[in-house]
Amino acid sequence: MEDGSEAVDDLYHRAEARELRLAFSIWNLGEVLGAVAKARRRGWLSEERAGTVAWSLLRETLKLRGLGSLRIVPVRGDLLAQSIPLLFRRGLSQSDGLQIATCKDLQASALVSADERLLEAARAEGLLALHPVTDAERLRAA
Repeated sequence: MEDGSEAVDDLYHRAEARELRLAFSIWNLGEVLGAVAKARRRGWLSEERAGTVAWSLLRETLKLRGLGSLRIVPVRGDLLAQSIPLLFRRGLSQSDGLQIATCKDLQASALVSADERLLEAARAEGLLALHPVTDAERLRAA
């Protein structure tokens, strides 16, 4: 199990219990599935394990969405446009810029990521940005 997995699992359990609402861009779902596929191609995951991980993510996503505990935000032109200045101002990738723009658009209470560079940029943009390991207590209290 990866560091921070417990904190993220806790967020998903709380969303399932309808104690909080999660949101992410559909782009993020594609990024995660792309990372699983890449790990499979490189031999880091067996075909069976990659399939299990991918289908698990999709099942959880659909379940939480069906409960109304997850909002999946489409990639919209206005969000892409808002992310472009972040690419230059913060040196981010398009996907990281899109995450920040999406959080701002939703007026999200926090952005959660294990990517320190993304967290730093999100904080500089005025967002509460929490790491699932170093901010685990704050996440549990949220």
